Amino acid sequence: MKLTDFDYMLPEELIAQHPADKRENSRMMVVDRAAGTIEHKHFYDIIDYLRPGDLMVLNDSKVIPARIFGFKEKTGGKVEVLLTKRLEGDVWEAMVRPGRRLKTGTVITFSDEKKFRAKVIGFGEDGTRHLRFDYDGIWNELLDEFGQIPLPPYIDRENESEDKDRYQTVYCRYEGSVAAPTAGLHFTEEILQKLKEKGVELAFVTLHVGIGTFRPVKEEEIEDHPMHYEEYSIDEETAEKINRAKREGRRVISVGTTSTRTVESAAGEDGFVRAGQRSTNLFIYPPVYRFKVVDALLTNFHLPKSTLIMLISAFYDREKILEAYEEAVRQQYRFFSYGDCMLIL
Repeated sequence: MKLTDFDYMLPEELIAQHPADKRENSRMMVVDRAAGTIEHKHFYDIIDYLRPGDLMVLNDSKVIPARIFGFKEKTGGKVEVLLTKRLEGDVWEAMVRPGRRLKTGTVITFSDEKKFRAKVIGFGEDGTRHLRFDYDGIWNELLDEFGQIPLPPYIDRENESEDKDRYQTVYCRYEGSVAAPTAGLHFTEEILQKLKEKGVELAFVTLHVGIGTFRPVKEEEIEDHPMHYEEYSIDEETAEKINRAKREGRRVISVGTTSTRTVESAAGEDGFVRAGQRSTNLFIYPPVYRFKVVDALLTNFHLPKSTLIMLISAFYDREKILEAYEEAVRQQYRFFSYGDCMLIL
């Protein structure tokens, strides 16, 4: 399929720059595939669309404060570093600006006391650098002190205090992502509790969102796009929960494209999920992909021509999804990470 098959017009003012006043107050478009209908609700209405016995799968990865500002030790030139992946020990892959001036051997300092520094030791793919960090203290504490939550580039403002909380899910546990699994940002502890009381079973997987979330699709034939690898983990208990739900004919509802890619990557041809820690570059796009696990999907509204809108087009129907997006624009929904959501049943 062509890249232009997944394009749509989006007024810039509909790109959410801040989260909703309350997580659960986000709007929610409900798309019923069987009936071919669209309803306009709020996220707190999600309780009404789930039923006892449903299994909801959520990604509990936590965003690290991966955006760090420093100076070249020799010249004092400003440097911006975005950590994308820990390679080993204190060595990280990172996107850097200005990239051309950061050659092997360059030392970057992030604190006046030089207790937090990094040295460029090599080059990665697509212009990234490999940085070896040298520091006094505890890594996570230093990252919290000097780093910022890496907001997406379409959020055109500086970080604010609310971002530390609102750009994380309330159930995040394991640090490792450079972008939030944004479909989960709408949940509150109260809504999770109401789901449990209704008889909805919860299961947690971990997929650390990586550098690929910042990379556009450049190939006109989407099949030629090289999908990035991301690390994921599913424990034995979660795998058994999912497999039991499938055996019993209960719905598996995925929260977000990251949870979807995780369980679909871990599933064999028989549709049953294998526990373990692995990496995946699964690229889900229409019309070839057939879902093995996921029966319903909660997701935010995605960028035009992105792999994420391709995934949801494979889950439903490309033309129907684009029609739903056009309706979302007419109804003034808020788009992207801090925006509203869509429940596809």
